Amino acid sequence: MSRIRIEGLLAAFPKLVGMGKQHTYIETENVRYVYQPIESLFLLLVTTKQSNILEDLATLTLLSKLVPEYSMSLDEEGILRAAFELIFAFDEVISLGHKESVTVAQVKQYCEMESHEEKLHKLVMQNKINDTKDVMKRKANEIDKSKIEKNKPGFSSMSSMGSGRLESSFNDLSISSGGGGGFGSGSGFGMISDVEPINTKPKDRSRSSVTAPPKSSGMKLGKSGKNQLMESLKAEGEDIIEDVKPTSQSRASAPPPTDPFTLTVEEKLNVALRRDGGVSSFDMQGTLSLQILNQEDGFVQVQIETGGNPEILFKTHPNINRDMFNNENILGLKRPDQPFPTGQGGDGVGLLRWRMQRAEESMVPLTINCWPSVSGNETYVSLEYEASAMFDLTNVIISVPLPALRDAPSVRQCDGDWRYDPRNSVLEWSILLIDNTNRGGSMEFVVPPADSSAFFPISVQFAAASTYSGLKVTGMIPLRGGGGATPRFVQRTQLIAQNYQVV
Repeated sequence: MSRIRIEGLLAAFPKLVGMGKQHTYIETENVRYVYQPIESLFLLLVTTKQSNILEDLATLTLLSKLVPEYSMSLDEEGILRAAFELIFAFDEVISLGHKESVTVAQVKQYCEMESHEEKLHKLVMQNKINDTKDVMKRKANEIDKSKIEKNKPGFSSMSSMGSGRLESSFNDLSISSGGGGGFGSGSGFGMISDVEPINTKPKDRSRSSVTAPPKSSGMKLGKSGKNQLMESLKAEGEDIIEDVKPTSQSRASAPPPTDPFTLTVEEKLNVALRRDGGVSSFDMQGTLSLQILNQEDGFVQVQIETGGNPEILFKTHPNINRDMFNNENILGLKRPDQPFPTGQGGDGVGLLRWRMQRAEESMVPLTINCWPSVSGNETYVSLEYEASAMFDLTNVIISVPLPALRDAPSVRQCDGDWRYDPRNSVLEWSILLIDNTNRGGSMEFVVPPADSSAFFPISVQFAAASTYSGLKVTGMIPLRGGGGATPRFVQRTQLIAQNYQVV
């Protein structure tokens, strides 16, 4: 089957698919589509009409069990991250268009099996690297001996002859290695002018090259043109600032978690408000993630409380016992004998998702009114914000696009701070905190004459410590340890504006 044919079949599927079914199929004149919804995606199997529908459903069921085994998040981003693992796993299930008689455990075992040829290849490469290092050390010892002989009286003529022989021997040395430790072919070494220890620091290089006696602990290659230029500038009295690469200790990194359990409740908003009022689109997506510090603490269940908003639809991870969540608001694995995974990056492993796609204008956290009016050779722009009493917003930034300007706009009044970005021609209005003391605010500025559409779309960024769902973690239930005290945990809750605009 050609690639164009496959792309044509896949392109026709979204037009044929229906909603509201968990397992279904569609037949066309030539092929049969057997598919199963997974979150917001579809797992699709394309077969001929003569294929056995029962075998196709069994194959689809097996593939659906493999997807959560290799992808922790069942969205487009998570599937793309595990694309190659899923392809290898699917290839073990379907071979030349026919289903193999395998189980999920067997597929995982086949994909994790090691290759004897790969081990042999790595062993050969490591031996080559070790041989190259031995040759390098031997040649370095010859250079050290020649330098010692050179410094002795009466050997000036012989040292010059020896240097020629050593230089030719290094130029003949051609060693290539795939892993490092050796030198690439074509890296010929001439005689060096000085020798310094390997542990000499870069900032003391100029001093040590003069005072350090020859040692056998290492060697130094010829100086590059850049170093010679910098040294000449230093000799003339110029102040030179050398680049220093940051070390791993100096890089800022997030502190590791110190509590046994860290639960993160995060909701992301994607909202488009109309400039004349009303909500054009509203989409809130939330997640509950669990991060476990120690592996032995993975045998737990999470007790939660939801806010009871009927507009919010909750979905559990495929490995979570959904019946226990629906009846008792407890998040636990379907197999209690298995622990939750530890060592996950980011916020940990996702347990629960929820979504809300309908909201009135009174429920959005922040509304923006923009009123441009042209008067003579100037355009007066009045901005107003009005915040809902449901949320206290922090780090609010309202970005207003402006027409191309020679100078910064003239700001007449501003509740908060403002900054003009001339490169992107954007005026940023920032408010550090919006609470009950400042639910409303305004800003006025003046620019040259411009069309009213030039000030849209307005982008907004903010964060909040409360959420639409009101989800709270009330406790951790240990499954091992005799039912002692409730384990200590910390909950982090935030609402962020991922894509919030006035269009």
